Amino acid sequence: MFSTANLSDANLDAKVCDLQLRNFGGRDYFFGPCFPLRVEQDHRPVDEMVSTPGEGRVLVVDSGGSLRIGVFGDRLAAIAVRNGWAGVIVHGAIRDTVKLKTLDLGVKALGVTALRSREPKASVKGEPVEFGDARFEAGDWIYCDQDAVLVSKVKLDLKTG
Repeated sequence: MFSTANLSDANLDAKVCDLQLRNFGGRDYFFGPCFPLRVEQDHRPVDEMVSTPGEGRVLVVDSGGSLRIGVFGDRLAAIAVRNGWAGVIVHGAIRDTVKLKTLDLGVKALGVTALRSREPKASVKGEPVEFGDARFEAGDWIYCDQDAVLVSKVKLDLKTG
């Protein structure tokens, strides 16, 4: 375990996302290299990404902060677990939160809904996304606990956290 507050104190170059993202997954603490994904209220690109080898990465999904459409849920979370993703952060809404808590995956999101997308929409994979006064680039290191999301250009020493 580590503390994002302690990691932030010890690593002044690390950036704290200032959004109040809520925990929904079975892991309260997770970290790994970032893979950013921008979607337009469509779960299909997220499904495509979690179906690839995660290799301990954290998928950062920018859905524009919309709480209208859930872009991640229990079915996609189970796929992410099978493929070795450490966690998923959603700047937007997710679904199926009761089941998400039973899976060994870190999940943070703004909120929840029951509605999912009906038609495919555009997405951008691997390009930086920004929200909560933080920038998430491919290969950045993401650290999450119950308090916050921390972004670092370099891998941090968890002993300081």
